[in-house]
Amino acid sequence: MNPLFSFFLQAAPDPELVRRATDPILRHGRDNISYLYSLDAFDWTVIVLYFTILGLLALLGVYRVRMVFQFWRYRNIRPAPARRYAEEELPRITVQLPLFNELYVVERLLESVTALDYPRHLLDIQVLDDSTDETVKIAAAAVDGYREQGFDIHYIHRADRTGFKAGALENGLKSAKGELIAVFDADFTPRPDCLRKMVDYFSDERIGMVQMRWSHINAGYSLLTRIQEIMLDGHFVIEQTSRNRTGAFFNFNGTAGMWRRLAIEWSGGWQHDTLTEDTDLSFRAQLMGWRFVYLLDEDVPAELPVEMNAFKAQQRRWAKGLVQVGKKLMPRVWRHPQLTLQQKIELSFRLFGNCAAPLMIVLSVLHIPVLLVRFNQGLFHMLLLDVPLMLLATLSVVSFYGATILYRYPNQKRRLWMIPIVMGMGIGLVFSNTRAVIEGLLGIKSSFVRTPKYRVENSKDNWLQQARLYGRKHGLLPLLELAFALYFVGAVLYALRSHIYATIPFLMIFLLGYGYMAFMSLFQGPARRIVQVLFRRG
Repeated sequence: MNPLFSFFLQAAPDPELVRRATDPILRHGRDNISYLYSLDAFDWTVIVLYFTILGLLALLGVYRVRMVFQFWRYRNIRPAPARRYAEEELPRITVQLPLFNELYVVERLLESVTALDYPRHLLDIQVLDDSTDETVKIAAAAVDGYREQGFDIHYIHRADRTGFKAGALENGLKSAKGELIAVFDADFTPRPDCLRKMVDYFSDERIGMVQMRWSHINAGYSLLTRIQEIMLDGHFVIEQTSRNRTGAFFNFNGTAGMWRRLAIEWSGGWQHDTLTEDTDLSFRAQLMGWRFVYLLDEDVPAELPVEMNAFKAQQRRWAKGLVQVGKKLMPRVWRHPQLTLQQKIELSFRLFGNCAAPLMIVLSVLHIPVLLVRFNQGLFHMLLLDVPLMLLATLSVVSFYGATILYRYPNQKRRLWMIPIVMGMGIGLVFSNTRAVIEGLLGIKSSFVRTPKYRVENSKDNWLQQARLYGRKHGLLPLLELAFALYFVGAVLYALRSHIYATIPFLMIFLLGYGYMAFMSLFQGPARRIVQVLFRRG
């Protein structure tokens, strides 16, 4: 044998050793449980950001778990009025119905309100219409018809939308006759006994507002409406109940409630320097000492948005409005001598909780770098640090919506399978809500964007034709959501290749959230039209 060839043959490394040295899975290994791995600068940057954000989200998780605990503890302690009004001493009530371009639902609203079981001579109805479309003619004609039937009903139209909804309510209050003011948005259908169930609480002169829970006319219409049902029920079942029954502040939800007129006026009236005038007035009134009542087991049905971009606009308005109210009132809250530290902290979580949205975007970006770094460190660090924080942040959401479903639908536990989808939807909203948070913090003004309703009540109703008039454009945000969905496709593939199976369920929730949000924002209308054509042909 050639000596030179023999030398190279002996000097060549063992192929198995080469494979083990170059394959990252074998080099760092699934069996690597060492806590002595040395971190470089990149690793430290990723780790610090990752655990800081995960820690903050876990803190929000603790807050959420606390609310769930309080809900179960106080769920059976129901409010009761100080006394019942005799029929001859019932107070006069003004029902305010703020409208803006609601031609599809205004007649349904008026039909419900005029069917309210309350003495007609003690009830006056205000249709506060800021519309610029055919709603003006429809609403005015309907009001004329009900007035001829003997109702004390008035049509008040503003050509100038100053203050948006808050401005309309403020304008209507000038001519309101009632000492109590009930408010119903255009998409609500109050039950006949609605006013009767609220009015007796005002026999206590300290009560400034009574709020009913929202229920949903069209929850079963689509996956989107089913998700919204659970998300809103989480707020109305867990959050509102927990806050009200533990002495914390809770807010009027803009509709499906009744105010004492004096509480509105003494607290500074309807102000329109925020997009959530309802929350603003609520907290100002409670800072003045007015007490509020929340009726968990009494509801007012309403129509959920059926179009993704409308839903996102609604969520964005609420998120921005809360931040605006926080900037406006938190200095006053923290200086208030009669509020407990617990009340102040709870209000801070309530008003600035949406600031978690930007953190979620950063956390999303970090997922692939974290996979690389955490994989190199091995199983020990993951079990010691990652898993407890991730479980706290995740299980708090599961317990929150799980408790909601178990309370509202005790015989339909199969609804629990929706929780991961609801979690994904919450993640998918982070780009839209981050924009809202940044605008709110920077004081950037924007108009009050209405949520269009199309009188969709069951699966046979079609909103696509109406959406041509009121539908919202999707803008550029869905493209970002789509990009992040593709990013998480890559993260899942990397986790599979690297055998990091424990992270895949978490990654799939992010992928589901961003992917569903992007697809529905971009293609909801065309996709539904295709389905309808195929259904007709079939």
